[in-house]
Amino acid sequence: METSELRDLLTPDGLRLLDSLPEYSNKADIVRIVSALRGAGNSPALVAAVLTQAKLRAKAVTKFGDFAGRMLFTEAGLEQATRLRVAALHAGRFFRAGVTHVADLGCGIGADALAMAAMGITVTAVDVDEVTAALATYNLAIFDTVAVVHSSAEDFDLATSTLPEGRPAIGGVYLDPARRTSGHSNTERLTRSEDYSPSLDFAFGMAARYPTGVKLGPGFDRDLIPADAEAQWVSVDGDVVELGLWFGALARGGITRSALILDAAGTHEVSAPTDSEDAPTGALGTYLYEPDGAVIRARLIGDVARTLDAHMISDRIAYVTSDILTATPFAHGFRIREEFPLDVKTIARELRARDIGTLEIKKRGVDIDPAEFRKLLKLKGSASATLFLTRVGEKRIALLADRL
Repeated sequence: METSELRDLLTPDGLRLLDSLPEYSNKADIVRIVSALRGAGNSPALVAAVLTQAKLRAKAVTKFGDFAGRMLFTEAGLEQATRLRVAALHAGRFFRAGVTHVADLGCGIGADALAMAAMGITVTAVDVDEVTAALATYNLAIFDTVAVVHSSAEDFDLATSTLPEGRPAIGGVYLDPARRTSGHSNTERLTRSEDYSPSLDFAFGMAARYPTGVKLGPGFDRDLIPADAEAQWVSVDGDVVELGLWFGALARGGITRSALILDAAGTHEVSAPTDSEDAPTGALGTYLYEPDGAVIRARLIGDVARTLDAHMISDRIAYVTSDILTATPFAHGFRIREEFPLDVKTIARELRARDIGTLEIKKRGVDIDPAEFRKLLKLKGSASATLFLTRVGEKRIALLADRL
């Protein structure tokens, strides 16, 4: 979105036009809608802007629920925005720590600031991009406890910034460093932490002065995690969405590693003072468990395995096995049908004999591309199953299983 498009959109006529549109659907007759909007005298730029917003609002429902229908987005801003359910947990940290005014440095479209403000926390939201700051201003306008500032995080002075009368001094900092190239769409992920904006040095420097939370990608290099941080990997419905680093009063005593699982049943957590020791290895049992990605990244597999009365199938392979079936939010369970040698001809023959045409393929510890492996199997049939490609010691094996 360019500044000119934003100016057209952020007018009474532009916002009324957006709100008048029917709920966006991929099946909608876009050509007919465009023709009708243009026939009513709306400019091509405004028509494009409102249709883009309608599409983004529909996409944003998974992150923001009913709030999405009253917000504005850029494609990149929505992609990087915290899910509202997760943002509420971030806000809860500040609330429980007694922080009454948070500087949200790199606020994006305002998701975390929205959750904080909803808990009664005063927020100064800062973003370096002019369009993004304008959208955050719109999204947060319902809160008189939020001020949005167009500035880089580095240039914003927390100690001397002018605050509206009656606001408490800034007592905590939240940072979501940009981990993609600049722009509002078609951005690319930055692979080097030194390219983040603001930099990690800046973020960790804030942590030495204020209670601080830093949102990072779940694949962040663990060797760069400061020793005084609580590191929490968050998974939503099986998808690991972030690593949160918490410092000072926002970190919990005695915890440096945590896996937080959010699913339809609620919120679940396993935590520890440090990486857990792996469970011993042993023979394959009746059941195979695949730990949630947050558990794997937090290196708490051993702790979860012990709660399942399970053991590892092999050293450094994140699958555990047991003869006992135990329900757990921290791992997905499978019933093992059979074990085969990891040979494509053998596996293809065995799958044909079992009429398996729908196959979920998972792999750990073997250098195989599941997509290419699937092509070689030439699947046909009406039954379904899960196939694990892995190893036990130096032995490469395939496990045919059913998801429970």
